[in-house]
Amino acid sequence: MTTAAVVDLIRTAFLTAFWLCAPILATAFVVGIVMSLAQILTSIQDASFASVPRLLTFLVALLLAMPWMLAKLISYTTLLFGDLGKFSH
Repeated sequence: MTTAAVVDLIRTAFLTAFWLCAPILATAFVVGIVMSLAQILTSIQDASFASVPRLLTFLVALLLAMPWMLAKLISYTTLLFGDLGKFSH
């Protein structure tokens, strides 16, 4: 296996991991900003006021994105196993 093949394999793995995490992290980021603004505007400093909506949103985003994430992961795995002969040398 050449160095270029290893770099390509690692690059593809990192890009796949990034795209799998991006929708959920973006959703959690937006909800975190909204909850922080709500805390600032209402002067409520309770930790559960911010944590519970973030966790619920994270769970809902995970459940909604799961079919897409699974399809993307299956596609990556199929591509990886399809090119397995390329990595054996």
